[in-house]
Amino acid sequence: MKPRPNNKPQVLIIGCGFGGLEAVRALSKSAVNITLIDRTNHHLFQPLLYQVATAGLSAPAISAPIRHILRKEMRRGNLTVLQAEVTGIDAADRSVMLDDGERIDYDHIIVAAGATHSYFGHDDWAPHALGLKTLADAFAIRARVIGAFERAERCADPIERSTWMSFVVVGAGPTGVEMAGTLSEIAQHTLSQEFRHIDSKHARVVLLEGSDRVLGSFVPELQRRAREQLKRLRVDVRTGCKVMAINDMGVSYGSREGDVDLVHHVPTHTVIWAAGVAGAPLGRTLASSAEAMLDRAGRLVVGPDLS
Repeated sequence: MKPRPNNKPQVLIIGCGFGGLEAVRALSKSAVNITLIDRTNHHLFQPLLYQVATAGLSAPAISAPIRHILRKEMRRGNLTVLQAEVTGIDAADRSVMLDDGERIDYDHIIVAAGATHSYFGHDDWAPHALGLKTLADAFAIRARVIGAFERAERCADPIERSTWMSFVVVGAGPTGVEMAGTLSEIAQHTLSQEFRHIDSKHARVVLLEGSDRVLGSFVPELQRRAREQLKRLRVDVRTGCKVMAINDMGVSYGSREGDVDLVHHVPTHTVIWAAGVAGAPLGRTLASSAEAMLDRAGRLVVGPDLS
């Protein structure tokens, strides 16, 4: 354990998303020492990750070094920024364990570790259905999409070519809607003159949603306008769909028409998962150590003051 630099309370903040940044700024003028830990050395503007995934923006356009963002706070002399991964929390000992074995003590802790992908108990889908939470995720999706068109270009079998040129996005929340629309726009416009043997305009983008509407948390007018825009972009929107299986051959899902249950299959090698999130695994670690409760999504249950 490192010796304490003074007698001020030690505040440890895990995660440099919007919550972590706001906590640092709110506390930086107080008589405390702050240690901010994040697994990366940059803050990421996640709402625009889909633009990086589809090559609309470069990574630096939506990310910035943490120390640069907090340079004013760091000049006050009570903030330390560390790039590391917290692997354990000992609430009784008031310390955390890092991935290199180091322990860091604290008097107060703020866990703002964010969220991760949730496959609703089907973790075997993860290798076939790429999520979008990090820059690495965005680069993986970009490579998968561009690679699919390249494989289609040299594919002689028309059925297999169609499979490579089919893209499925699961989940019609903001990320799924934006991703599906942008993928279709790329196919219809950006890549339309790039290939000799395929016409990218023949690509198919399917958006699957479990509920009966897109953007379910938005007001009806925005839902309607989003649906119209997706139609103009030639996105095949299918609502009321329950995904049953995802593998390297495609997506199987169920739907109901009247009193009849139907099973459908979309052949594809490119599936993007935007259907659900869960609390970061660190929340479960803290819950176990502090004997706290988690909700169904793996998030810590807190009081009005977030404690």
